[in-house]
Amino acid sequence: MQTQPTDTFWQFDTNYWFQKLGSSDKGLSQVAANKILSQSKHYKKKKSVFAKEVILFISQFKSPLMLLLIGAVVLSAFLGDTSDVFIILFIVLSTGLLSFFQERNAGRFVEKLQSMIALKSKVIRDGIEKEIISSDIVSGDVLLLKAGDMLPADCLIIESNELHANEASLTGESYPTAKAAGILAENTELAKRTNCLWEGTNIVSGSAKVLVINIGKETIFGNIAKSAATVVETTFEKGIKDFGFFLMKITLVLSLFILVVNLLNHKSVIESALFALALAVGMAPELLPAITTIAMSAGAKRMLDKKVIVKKLASIQNLGEINLLCTDKTGTITEGSIKVAGTLDGLGIESEFVKELAYWNAQFETGYANPLDDALKQLALETKIKPTKFGEIPYDFIRKRLSIAVNADADRLLITKGAYANIISICSSIKLSNGNIESIESHKVAIDKKFEQFGIDGLRAIGVCYKNITSNSIVKEDETEMIFAGFILLEDPIKAGITETIEELQKLQVHLKIISGDNKNVAKSIALKIGIKNPVVMTGQEIFNVSPEALKHLVRKVHIFAEVEPQQKEHIIQALRKMYSVAYMGDGINDVSAISAADVGISVENAVDVAREAADFVLMEKDLMVIIDGIKEGRKTFANTLKYIFINTGSTFGNMFSVAIASLLLPFLPMLPKQILLTNFITDFPYLTIASDNVDQEQLNRPRKWDLKFIRNYMVIFGLHSSIFDVITFLTLFYVLKVKETTFQTAWFVESILTELFILFIIRTHKNFFKSKPGKYLFILSIFGLAVTLLLPYMPFATQVGLSPLPLLTLGIILAIVSVYIITADLLKVWFFKTYRSN
Repeated sequence: MQTQPTDTFWQFDTNYWFQKLGSSDKGLSQVAANKILSQSKHYKKKKSVFAKEVILFISQFKSPLMLLLIGAVVLSAFLGDTSDVFIILFIVLSTGLLSFFQERNAGRFVEKLQSMIALKSKVIRDGIEKEIISSDIVSGDVLLLKAGDMLPADCLIIESNELHANEASLTGESYPTAKAAGILAENTELAKRTNCLWEGTNIVSGSAKVLVINIGKETIFGNIAKSAATVVETTFEKGIKDFGFFLMKITLVLSLFILVVNLLNHKSVIESALFALALAVGMAPELLPAITTIAMSAGAKRMLDKKVIVKKLASIQNLGEINLLCTDKTGTITEGSIKVAGTLDGLGIESEFVKELAYWNAQFETGYANPLDDALKQLALETKIKPTKFGEIPYDFIRKRLSIAVNADADRLLITKGAYANIISICSSIKLSNGNIESIESHKVAIDKKFEQFGIDGLRAIGVCYKNITSNSIVKEDETEMIFAGFILLEDPIKAGITETIEELQKLQVHLKIISGDNKNVAKSIALKIGIKNPVVMTGQEIFNVSPEALKHLVRKVHIFAEVEPQQKEHIIQALRKMYSVAYMGDGINDVSAISAADVGISVENAVDVAREAADFVLMEKDLMVIIDGIKEGRKTFANTLKYIFINTGSTFGNMFSVAIASLLLPFLPMLPKQILLTNFITDFPYLTIASDNVDQEQLNRPRKWDLKFIRNYMVIFGLHSSIFDVITFLTLFYVLKVKETTFQTAWFVESILTELFILFIIRTHKNFFKSKPGKYLFILSIFGLAVTLLLPYMPFATQVGLSPLPLLTLGIILAIVSVYIITADLLKVWFFKTYRSN
């Protein structure tokens, strides 16, 4: 039977908790787990699709301006003025529906993305191992953990093998903590609770079987997350939010000013209030959140088609911003399919004995899967010996080696393989090709030369050693006085077309730097093969010997960082970020700190849990071309979001500002509230297709950052330009043509929509608008909006929205003014972007 877990569970053994939680070392039954999950206070019952969509629809009308407008309309109906009520409510409802359908589709896609990247854990249910979504884990579950796994809950260790966990997120201790089953005193401090594993930490090395005690908010991590629940905004998100507030403040001040002046001029209270509110709704960037969400989700959808999973929508823009990509060579520069090129003894002679040791070590290894061991398992052995394993010391990034103990006929062997320097350092003897075992000292120079030559030839060499043992178990301290057996030579061919891929990156103004744990000779060989002339290689030891300040200046010139320790990757990224916007791609435990330190963290689908969790993007295929596609999509999404901002700061804002000023000078309103809302509604159709618009190659070829000063400059220049033409329209209609109220309002209504539709085609490109092809839907809906605008005054219901047929002379003059506006706006745009780029 389940009981409420205690906060001091480390003081009891696993048998106590098996009884308390109704579990065993074979785990819970599926039926019991489902019952516990459904009764858990952490279990969130999913809302029905209908309920979610109703909430989303209602949210389209939750802005204060929209609520005030609806309230004013209802009030005017209550006071007896029903003429405009249904028209305004219809326009408001239609605008809300338009935004709702777009956001609903975007939301559905985001849900799909989240399900693709959900963290999973290996659990024992009904005595059978299975993988489930981590959020479905309950107290009493038994988990199986290996290197790279993230902890989904607070757990008590049942059994473990050389288990080490990274608890830096909780304790601040960067060095991995050794863990093992046991019972500890109730008052043991957090950092010393070695029989526990905590949610949010991860396994660095070894393996374990653990019992889940606390989940959700009962965990230590859950309590911290609850008390410090802050969401870190990206530069883009902050920029969008600040810009929205900036426009909203201007809108509210202007609307209140207009309301007060109209009331002072003894105009109707209801009419003045409706006009001011409609003006506020028309000017406010109410579509900005929807446009950004739709643009981001559309970008994420295109990126998924190109094998990139986006974990956070706002990160798309960050990916478009990068101008430096750092990556390991395996799978990106090289094929990623490691092949065994040879198994040689210490003096370079092919050795069947070395092959056997390498095969057995790989065959019995139980840590996380890796390409090296997969390649070694494919070796064909001549021996008939079938050894049995009786011990293992897992690989870790301190020792950089893996040891396996086996019974091989009469021999009991400890077999160790790993990085050459870490293997040779524990060897006192060497086995020669004739079977003799001699002191390693007299052969050390020859062995080192062999190792160096392998690197020059582009081959990665790892060491293998062994010794006979008598004990029935092994510990790290046994890795001494070993006999050096020889080398395992590995090759990973350069990817076909990699030089063209790197050129494609350079076209996007993105530099490439390789960060690798391989020795400098292998790294230099790779650099030469991919076309880097006179490559500059910096080793981990050289990084260790320079100060952080000096490193900042040195990293710019380096092409490849070799023999790098895991913790040094983070220092390299931090130094590079002083000069670049950096993306880092990695898939191992040793990459996690660098992924987190970079501006954009990238991992791959088959990476360890902790690497995928740290990343902003997950690639379904480890390929530089996939990243290139992602960068282009990031820049495309950013460019399309800026288009809407430019429209709001240019023509829309200019038009509404002019209408507001004109209302102070005219004896009547220049546009009726329903006409302002109708203008908004007609232009919203093409605006919502901006997310799928084409983007010129010139805008994709360079990284761009959020620049509020640039947007403000655009707003001033193009807002003034728009207002100048509105003033010309106002003067022409009222003083030259001397038109009446309805004709004036109709003419201004037509001019406002036409300028807003045409400015979209003008600002969507930095070139002359006729040299750039717009997106299909944007073009079709803009033409539709144009046709509706010109035909509306001639419709039978035109009088219901305050419109009347325009005399041909008036229509001709309006079209002439709009034509001059288009030509001058396009010339101004080309000059503006050219000047901005040169600055």
